[in-house]
Amino acid sequence: MNLDHLALFQKIVEKGGLAAAGRELGMSATTVSERLAFLEAHYGVTLLNRTTRAISLTEEGRTLLEGSRQVLSEAEELDYRVRLGANTLSGPIRISAPLGLGRSIIEPIVDAFLEDNPQTTIELVLTDGYVNIVNEGIDMAVRFGNLVDSTLRARVLGENHRYVVASPEYIKRFGTPKVPSDLEKHNCFLMRFGLHLDNVWNFQEKGKATQVVVKGNRTANDGRLVHDWVLKGYGISLKSMWDVGPDVKSGKLVKLLPDFAPPPSIVQLLFPPSRTPPRRVSELAKKLTEAFGKKYT
Repeated sequence: MNLDHLALFQKIVEKGGLAAAGRELGMSATTVSERLAFLEAHYGVTLLNRTTRAISLTEEGRTLLEGSRQVLSEAEELDYRVRLGANTLSGPIRISAPLGLGRSIIEPIVDAFLEDNPQTTIELVLTDGYVNIVNEGIDMAVRFGNLVDSTLRARVLGENHRYVVASPEYIKRFGTPKVPSDLEKHNCFLMRFGLHLDNVWNFQEKGKATQVVVKGNRTANDGRLVHDWVLKGYGISLKSMWDVGPDVKSGKLVKLLPDFAPPPSIVQLLFPPSRTPPRRVSELAKKLTEAFGKKYT
């Protein structure tokens, strides 16, 4: 099987269509369609369900996608090892992470890794929204909370505490909430994760879990933007300690309701299913794990 055909199939799935894949690779739509037809004829199955608006993977297409990623990654790594030496880390790595975490924690690790391994290239896919790491060719993803997709492989990096924070200026103007229900009277910034609006905040009150429905005049799907609004004194937000910990320590933000904080969630490193990562991916994963203070196993 021609590896270029497999690479093209990956690109079609990644870009969400034949025409988009062709533009990315400098091919005509006709050429892309012919090569996809060749793949389907070779395997004797339909790999993609196609409509005028979208494509979706068949079960056989998903199997080929997962397998081809491993084949192409191993072929690329073998090429680098033969040309550059077995001890040289080389090749591309794609990482997905939340915006704030990516900028504050992961980006410095990437800088150091690239400095030590100049034959590698890293693409950071930073978003607070949902990312399908299989369809989009992500080698690993850092995520808050419990694993939703049971087909992914996960490793715990550490704990994540969420802080209710506001600036000293906001507190001076509007006062300090004393109990969680006081937040109903304050301007609270909301995060939107796809279709989910994070307007129900969890707390522990007298040993029991409690929830408060909050509202405010600003909503965003960008955690960094919400962070900036809080720093400017516009309102209150519920943010990960990884995002606002340095600002709390410096006094730019004040941690509110510390006696009512809920139990911590976890930070996880996710990998695509049924796939042994290349050594370059494993080594970067190790660096990430060390940075989060958790032993890598």
